[in-house]
Amino acid sequence: MRPETVHPPPGAADTAVTELFLAHRLALVRLAFLLVGDQETAEDVAQDAFAEVYRRWSRLADRGQLLPYLRTAVVNGCRMVLRRRAVVGRFRGHREVPFWSAEAAALLGETRREVFLAVRALPRRRREVLVLRFYLDLSEAEIAQVMGVSRGTVKSTASRALKVLAGKPQEER
Repeated sequence: MRPETVHPPPGAADTAVTELFLAHRLALVRLAFLLVGDQETAEDVAQDAFAEVYRRWSRLADRGQLLPYLRTAVVNGCRMVLRRRAVVGRFRGHREVPFWSAEAAALLGETRREVFLAVRALPRRRREVLVLRFYLDLSEAEIAQVMGVSRGTVKSTASRALKVLAGKPQEER
């Protein structure tokens, strides 16, 4: 058995991860949904992030930073899903993922559908910055930490993304 698959002893990890799950699961599933576009995959990505926290509990140095860690894990999980879809799409051709199920419609609301589609059409990094900024209401510093980039990159990426959404031409470097 590999060390990372050994479960921590019952008690502290069980209670802490359960409380974290109950408090933040829905927001993290919504974050993943906005990045990957389908409910089922979003739930899997969020669940994997919580499972990873539980598996690594004994090795986590700063347990006060679990929510930023979970957000980063969800964003990275979404990136992995999107990369996998891109590779599969190259070999099988483009397949549109059905994401307007009854649950998805309730989650977003019909009035937000157009904005969702516009944001979804943005390149990955721009989409991530806007979702983290306007959906989770994170500061530039928090977004930079989650994405592993500088604050300047967050600022410029958000600016470019908002220009695209507003329909303004932009200069590409």
